[in-house]
Amino acid sequence: QLQLVESGGGLVQPGGSLRLACEAPGHTLDYYDIGWFRQVPGKEREGVSCISKRGITTGYVDDVKGRFTISSDYAKNTVYLQMNSLKPEDTGVYYCAADFNRGPPICTLLPRHGSWGQGTLVTVSS
Repeated sequence: QLQLVESGGGLVQPGGSLRLACEAPGHTLDYYDIGWFRQVPGKEREGVSCISKRGITTGYVDDVKGRFTISSDYAKNTVYLQMNSLKPEDTGVYYCAADFNRGPPICTLLPRHGSWGQGTLVTVSS
């Protein structure tokens, strides 16, 4: 399993921005699909965004399109999630997950990944 470390969560007012980072210390992410998921108490973990191996394709859940941007810096073994125009309903624990991809560069928002981070809390509130 791959060790993943999330960072960047915090408290922000509605309309504000945060950038989450998902790092795999000492391990290249070039051949992994990376997903960002969020979870709130009482609800299932929801896929928010994903990026395929080598950053070829990306995907977003409908309610974050135009507000969130996923990107990768493979030299730093890190994938980022830039979150703008945050809303209270974006509140939750955000997890990154990785899955080694031997097939086409198509990522998934389904939580089927083999490696998960510990999560970082994002709270959007005034």
